[in-house]
Amino acid sequence: MTTINGATALVTGGSRGIGKALVEALYARGARKVYATARDPRTVTHPDAVALALEVTDPASVAAAAARADDVTIVINNAGALVRASFLDSPVEDVRREFETNFYGPLNVTRAFVPVIERNGGGHLLNVASVLSWAALSGSYSASKAALWSQTNSLRLDLRPRGIQVTGLHVGYVDTDMTAGITQPKSDPRHVAELALDGIESDAFEVLADDVSRHVKAALAQDIAVQYPVLAG
Repeated sequence: MTTINGATALVTGGSRGIGKALVEALYARGARKVYATARDPRTVTHPDAVALALEVTDPASVAAAAARADDVTIVINNAGALVRASFLDSPVEDVRREFETNFYGPLNVTRAFVPVIERNGGGHLLNVASVLSWAALSGSYSASKAALWSQTNSLRLDLRPRGIQVTGLHVGYVDTDMTAGITQPKSDPRHVAELALDGIESDAFEVLADDVSRHVKAALAQDIAVQYPVLAG
């Protein structure tokens, strides 16, 4: 079981939204130190957090962060982008940009921090995915999160023998800046953060943080035409 009390954690995208809530929740559960990363570390407002500059798509930036945060045992890949490029109409560069942040960004961070976690005796990795990992409704965003889901599943197998547990977090709409223009019901990021940390402490393989995520995940066993009713017409 992973223990948060007394641990040192790193949260990418830790200055706002779910990331900010995760930083707060980690300290509330007794974390000794939390590195909160952002492109501009001045945007990190938690008084106890160690603000750290990080651009997850830049290998040099990731390497510098890993060298600085060399006492980490818990890494949370939360930083992400929402481009939602159309596969038919948007520039391919927009699709690639979303994958650079949502798929390769977490991979860059994981590859850099796995040796750190190992040197510190093992620990935990949590990747923040989405209900859209399982629903192809948002173009490049859905595809990038589906790829992150697969990456997370593969890493879980690769890292277990190395003393690192892996959890995937899936959630629908969360009340953050990213969803400011959406009117559907949204989860409180503080509630999502608590569920995510429950998952870390119980070594859960996945955390489904709302009813929407649970429903969509369950529907994966159904026929494609059931998942996407427009195909049944």
